[in-house]
Amino acid sequence: MASSIAPRVESLASSGIQSIPKEYIRPKEELASIGNVFEEEKKGGPQVPTIDLKDIESEDIKVRERCLQELKKAAMEWGVMHLVNHGISDQLMDRVRIAGQKFFELPIEEKEKYANDQASGKIQGYGSKLANNASGKLEWIDYFFHLVFPEDKRDLSIWPKTPSEYTEVTSEYARQLRGLASKILSALSLWLGLEEGRLEKEVGGLEELLIQMKINYYPKCPQPELALGVEAHTDVSALTFILHNMVPGLQLFYEGKWITAKYVPNSIIMHIGDTIEILNNGKFKSILHRGLVNKEKVRISWAVFCEPPKEKIILKPLPETVSETEPPLFPPRTFAQLIQHKLFKKT
Repeated sequence: MASSIAPRVESLASSGIQSIPKEYIRPKEELASIGNVFEEEKKGGPQVPTIDLKDIESEDIKVRERCLQELKKAAMEWGVMHLVNHGISDQLMDRVRIAGQKFFELPIEEKEKYANDQASGKIQGYGSKLANNASGKLEWIDYFFHLVFPEDKRDLSIWPKTPSEYTEVTSEYARQLRGLASKILSALSLWLGLEEGRLEKEVGGLEELLIQMKINYYPKCPQPELALGVEAHTDVSALTFILHNMVPGLQLFYEGKWITAKYVPNSIIMHIGDTIEILNNGKFKSILHRGLVNKEKVRISWAVFCEPPKEKIILKPLPETVSETEPPLFPPRTFAQLIQHKLFKKT
């Protein structure tokens, strides 16, 4: 039976083509807003806020309060931020980057041993984007997707065996990110006037909150002004944490314009996802974002999605966030229903 897999973008990119296949060319109304990412990165104007987390658990209530206020402001106005002093060492982040990069440097036939099969529901593994998104277009990206925490829910048989340190460094990074997610959820709970552990409990707690990692590999593109690495979307997760290889590409739709995120050394980018936006009835934003590609450099990003279980929890605005003047903005849905709703909502 012939496979319905789209060709890997990496093999297209390395084939020497000068123009990209039409399936990758964005709709006309989008093309006007796609510029050269290196030029875009140099522009002035609004910048994604940087939040220093070193005081988030300070004994000094005033100091802690100041940190919470900054986090709250960024969550309400932007829904995305650069986190610094987040407690994860530069060495570990570098090791994660090197391990993922080494996997993508393997020959394509070696990576194909880890291929996913979306048609049969096997979504973990090595893949390329199918055209099942809002625009019906393909995206200039290959990826590796796997569940990395809780450890008892992982399927290590599909994790890369090469490089040999892949499992060790990815597991350690996932453990530490899980701790960071708890810290952030506690801080957001406190600001909403909830008990500290409330948001964490509402998204599944230690047992059920799933941590999924997607390594996004964006090959060099001969016509970057016509393509997107990832089309405009909001994350369906509770929180998303992103590392990248210092090549710009992330753009955020802020106050009616696409803003390119600048590189902040040793930072982790964090997005508020739809799940948290729903639970707090729209007070914290889940921002629209997309990924640009370029001619000169391969871009790699490590996106880690913190997601509630698909069926066990009904997501809806918490009673404390709703009032007569602030009615619920979102209908009750399971996480699975939320994903389906987004998949079929053509925006």
